Amino acid sequence: MQRAAVSDAGARPFDNQDQAIARKVAWRLAPLLMACYFVAFLDRVNVSFAALAMNQDLGFDSAIFGLGAGIFFIGYFFFEVPSNLVLEKLGARVWIARIMFTWGLVSAATALVWNEPSFYAARFLLGAAEAGFFPGVVLYLTYWFPAAHRARMVGLFMAAVPVSGIIGSPLSGWLLGLEGALGLHGWQWLFILEGLPSVLLSVLVWRYLTDRPSQANWLTAGERERLEANLARERAHRDSVRRYRLGEALTNGRVLALAVLYLGLVTGLYGVTFWLPQIVTGFGGLSNLEVGFIVALPTLASAIAMVAWTRHSDRTGERPWHVGLPAFAGCLGLIASGYVSNPLLSMIALSVALIGIYAAIATSWTLPTAFLTGTAAAGGLALINSIGNLGGFAGPYFTGWIKKATGEYSLAFLIIGIGLALSGLIALALRQAVADERPAAAPSGQPS
Repeated sequence: MQRAAVSDAGARPFDNQDQAIARKVAWRLAPLLMACYFVAFLDRVNVSFAALAMNQDLGFDSAIFGLGAGIFFIGYFFFEVPSNLVLEKLGARVWIARIMFTWGLVSAATALVWNEPSFYAARFLLGAAEAGFFPGVVLYLTYWFPAAHRARMVGLFMAAVPVSGIIGSPLSGWLLGLEGALGLHGWQWLFILEGLPSVLLSVLVWRYLTDRPSQANWLTAGERERLEANLARERAHRDSVRRYRLGEALTNGRVLALAVLYLGLVTGLYGVTFWLPQIVTGFGGLSNLEVGFIVALPTLASAIAMVAWTRHSDRTGERPWHVGLPAFAGCLGLIASGYVSNPLLSMIALSVALIGIYAAIATSWTLPTAFLTGTAAAGGLALINSIGNLGGFAGPYFTGWIKKATGEYSLAFLIIGIGLALSGLIALALRQAVADERPAAAPSGQPS
């Protein structure tokens, strides 16, 4: 017998019809959104593979590369909140298509960098172009999925990130082998050929994405009404607890705490991700393609674990411990990786770190959507993501600076690991605050 999903309140299970609607919506939206995030993340981190040849060609040391890799997130920070507010007004279809088109062009144009300032400029512009995509999709999912389905949908969407590593790592290693083709370096081909799919996908988003359930002619009238009733009931309860205006959401203590929580997780993610190919290369005796396949292994494990973990969170209706526990595991794995010399043990420890980080990040996005709606949600989610993604600047830059100064990654991973533990503690500290915002059961006589 199929078990009914538990609502975010744990008060009213969603029946088989609700779950059937959720599956239908997921099959319609998830593949395209995952494809978009796949190429987005690939374009964001392919610089880590380009560095295997680009750094030598352009004379970049580890500090220059770390700063350039991280400066993406400065552009991201400045444009994140405005971008998400525009998306809430114009709709996801138009704005996500615009985001994808511009970031694809900028990513491909990174092949033209020739020195340190041009590298920094290209990375900054890529961050500005992509700003708003991730929190925009998280906001968009709240338009379609009740809270009981939201963690698994965010987890499914975010599975595109490790999948991009599984496919993108070997692909990037292979593209570096195009050295000299048509007079271009392999790293230039990498940026060009991995940037163009974003431009092509922008056309699909424009033609295929549906902004709201009321516009979904691929749902029956009954399905639309039932889905909208469930979503309206949740929004009404959150607003009855407290309706946040935009300014209140941007200064709310819980929102700021979640931004700090996310900062710790993202610092850990990019502190590892941008350096992982160079860490594996340091094992010695490996080609770029072999490095790509090895780097893909921990990301494969992360994708499987993240989807399973978010599904478990939805089944139990529990959120903070589902953020805290994997954050603690990520801390232990990251610290251990810096203090073992055996390559196999090092990769196992890094795999544990990435599994924990990805699982914590995916589940963490259920926390702000438990109490924010409308424009406040658009601004609050963007603020959390913009502040948190400063960790994408701090992680690579800090790791590169420590590596240049000490010749090792261990001290950087120790400090970043402590940040992951602090994120886990913040999640647990918010347990009562999140519980207070859980929606109540539907009153008798209302649609269920």
